[in-house]
Amino acid sequence: MKNAVVGLLLSVSLLALGNAWASDSLSISLTPEQANPPLAQMGDWLKFHSVIKNDSSQAAHGVVAWISLVQVDPGQEQPVDLEDWSAHKAVTHAILQPGQRVDVEWPMRLIQAGAYRVVISAVDRETGHVMTSPFVDFQVRRKPVVESGRVLPVAFGVPAIVLGLMAWRRYRRRA
Repeated sequence: MKNAVVGLLLSVSLLALGNAWASDSLSISLTPEQANPPLAQMGDWLKFHSVIKNDSSQAAHGVVAWISLVQVDPGQEQPVDLEDWSAHKAVTHAILQPGQRVDVEWPMRLIQAGAYRVVISAVDRETGHVMTSPFVDFQVRRKPVVESGRVLPVAFGVPAIVLGLMAWRRYRRRA
């Protein structure tokens, strides 16, 4: 009796695992755009290209794919809120037939310097299993916010214009 119960539980477990593995039917690839700058810095735009493909023999219904960004600097490992980084955070597809694929471009504006890792995740309504792409790592260099080439003309030019206007006004009153 004990062997029968253990055998039954083992069979049910293997059946459940088999269905779980079979249900992960979406494959996701992720590659950076070739036109991305080789040394990205704050303020630059990067694009990533992903392909979401249904590799099973069943249609996938209610597919939702989204982009995630993680900072991986030592001591600062954390997920990043994409509110400022990207307006294109998720895509949906009602039905993805067997063998069908969806190509998605993910633009991203670089906001903060550091080391980052991006990944695309997807889930379909029926299985509820999350499938992910391989990670893509990238670095963002710090960009000086204040540049002397832009500040000095304003710092010297505005007072010079104000003084010039004051002198012209005084000269005009005397004349």
